[in-house]
Amino acid sequence: MHPGVLLAVCAYALYSCTDAIIKGFGSGLSVFEIAFFTTLFSLIPAIFATPKGENWFMFWKAKNPLLLHLRGISGVIGNLCIIYAFVSIPLAEAYSIAFLAPIFIVVLSVIFLHESVSWRRWGLLAASFAGVLIVVQPGFRDLHWGHLTALFSAVCGAITTAVLRRIAKEETRASLIGVATAYILVVDGALMLITGQVRPLTWEHWVALLTIGGVGGTSNLLFIAATRAIPASHIAPIQYSQILWAIIFGAVFYREYPQYIAYFGLLVIVVAGVLNVLFGGTPVRVFSRLSPAGAGPATIQEREAADAVLEAPIAGATEASES
Repeated sequence: MHPGVLLAVCAYALYSCTDAIIKGFGSGLSVFEIAFFTTLFSLIPAIFATPKGENWFMFWKAKNPLLLHLRGISGVIGNLCIIYAFVSIPLAEAYSIAFLAPIFIVVLSVIFLHESVSWRRWGLLAASFAGVLIVVQPGFRDLHWGHLTALFSAVCGAITTAVLRRIAKEETRASLIGVATAYILVVDGALMLITGQVRPLTWEHWVALLTIGGVGGTSNLLFIAATRAIPASHIAPIQYSQILWAIIFGAVFYREYPQYIAYFGLLVIVVAGVLNVLFGGTPVRVFSRLSPAGAGPATIQEREAADAVLEAPIAGATEASES
């Protein structure tokens, strides 16, 4: 196995670990507290990786302020939605719905970036959607608000990624990370106070939150190392290994056992997603809560992911124009 592939496998496994830890909070903490503190602690590696010539205190200076703020808003909403999904529905189901993001990314790319998409890729995206329906089985069992928030996080992740593709080459890493982080800290901090959902943190909470920050920061470093060792197109299919980790962690720690037919749906999602990548799409991880490229806190992965996104089409969309 190529060292770069191994690095990517480890990175995605650690990302899944942080998501599993988040689920462990359950009703112990509000989603606002979880989002606030995991964002705060995930900033540590970003601060120590400041690019030369950039100043974190000047993050608010942007060339595309409206788009940057749009990305911040979609990021904070998507972050809260995916965290709520993690703590309220099985991990495997949350991941399966979150992996609908490529569909929304393609739609946005066609509408706003005027990209063309082949019928084969539309077919693979349709297969992914069918796989999600098999897993979730709407109409055959009661659905939870967590299913809806997971879907909405996919939409927000698509918006965040689409905006990132538009502005990544023009903005500094300090702006990309700083604005997204500021939105999460300010909005979640305010919501904690307004709703009164501020609970005293025990030492177990502090340990878990610090672990999430440390593990998340480590996974980002591994991810960046992987992007430097192998092409992004080789890394993208590995993100679907998160579904396997979700099944394992859900079963071992939370006694979540998908129905037999759900395993078939998960297999469809993985196969369709991997084929979509191999046929020209390169979806960089969208739903790391620890990266503002997706739906969560900012880390040093941001610029690397942005570059990878700009170098190759996302989720099967053929680059028809440079925006």
